[in-house]
Amino acid sequence: MFRPVTPQDKDLYMRYVDAFYHSDAVASPVPPENYEATWNELMRGDDYLKCYFFVENGAPCGFALLSKTFSQEAGGVSVTIEELFVEEACRGRGLATAFFGWLKAQPGIARLRIEVEDDNEGARRLYERMGFAPLPYVQMVIDKWKQ
Repeated sequence: MFRPVTPQDKDLYMRYVDAFYHSDAVASPVPPENYEATWNELMRGDDYLKCYFFVENGAPCGFALLSKTFSQEAGGVSVTIEELFVEEACRGRGLATAFFGWLKAQPGIARLRIEVEDDNEGARRLYERMGFAPLPYVQMVIDKWKQ
C-alpha cells in the first residue's frame, strides 16, 4: 500500500512533487531547486526527513513527505506531513487513510501535524476523520528563498 523512497525513485519523486506544487493543495509553487535540495536530503539519510510512495496494484499513485522534530509541547517526537499527494485516479480508495493509520501506530511519535489550505474542504474532512484538529494559533515563517 506504501513503501519508502529509494535512490531509483528520483524521477517519480520529482514528478509527484511538481504535481503537488501545481495543484490546488498549495497556495503557490516553490522553485524546482527546492525539489532537488529535498531529494538530496532524503538521499543523505532519514534523521529528520522521510518519503513514502503510495502503491496500488504494484503501481505508484502518490506520495507523502514527512519531517520530524522534537516537541516539548507534545512531549516527544512530532512528525509533520509536509506534503501528501494522491493521483486523481487513485483518490477515494483509502490510501491516505491507511497511511495515516499506519503512521499513528508507529512507536515513538507523540504528535502528527499537517497543513491544509482553508479552501481545501475535501482534505480538511479527511484529516478531521483521521483525528486531526485545528491548532488554536497562527504559524509564521520567513522563507529565505522568497527574499
